[in-house]
Amino acid sequence: MGIGTRHRCGDGEEIIPRCPGGRRSRTGEERVAILTDTQQSPPDTGQPGPIPGPIVVTVDGPAGTGKSTVARQLAARLGLDFLDTGAMYRAAAAIVIDHQIDPTDTDAVLRIVTDADLHFDWTTDPPAILAWLKPLNKRIRDADVTRLVSQIAAIGPLREHMVMKQRLIAQQHPKLVSEGRDQGSVVFPDALVKFYLDADPEVRAKRRGEQLRAAGRTPASDEVLLQHILLRDARDSTRQQGPLVCPKDAIRVDTGPLSIHQVVDRLEHLVRERIAGTKA
Repeated sequence: MGIGTRHRCGDGEEIIPRCPGGRRSRTGEERVAILTDTQQSPPDTGQPGPIPGPIVVTVDGPAGTGKSTVARQLAARLGLDFLDTGAMYRAAAAIVIDHQIDPTDTDAVLRIVTDADLHFDWTTDPPAILAWLKPLNKRIRDADVTRLVSQIAAIGPLREHMVMKQRLIAQQHPKLVSEGRDQGSVVFPDALVKFYLDADPEVRAKRRGEQLRAAGRTPASDEVLLQHILLRDARDSTRQQGPLVCPKDAIRVDTGPLSIHQVVDRLEHLVRERIAGTKA
């Protein structure tokens, strides 16, 4: 396999990175140092270029696993469109905040988000999320949106509305990498390839701090960031509709000790491998 050993995720598989001596890699910063870009690179797929024909690939996972970056780069390599479903829920949260809607008033939330007619401008890279034809890409990354998005995403009727829109997008863009938290389990249960990215909460909290610093913001302490990650995990995994779960037929990838490049390499190889298998 190169990067590691496949293990089952439900009825699926899990890729657990291993260090050079064959031992299972450790957690946290120590584990990150075990595997570098020069070690255990994945095999050459031998199949460069865009993927022909309709295909849906799903990338799910909790916050801080790198799934948005990975999914976007994977889509580019495969010649597929990229759907960031998290941006849709973030846009909904931003709308609720900016229009002073009570987030517990589910009817009002659904009404204004429906009126906003959320959709993407596919001429930009990555596609820009639009509300009332105005881009929200910068606004949806603000801290107040991040704090509210899990609560908004737990609104059942809103999730039904979003799932409908996401499936419509797939009809309009049949060659798609769709990233989120319920893409393989709920939205596209028949996707050809499903991935579930994961990492230890401490690693994900550290990444969040690095993202904030890179954006010119001052992050909270590591402990506060960790608590935010754990709280969001709990909310996402316990909501009644579209909870965060690893689809039973997904390939689970621990991104903690891996670079973005390594993760994308492995996912690209697995997608091309699956497509080749369906043609055999």
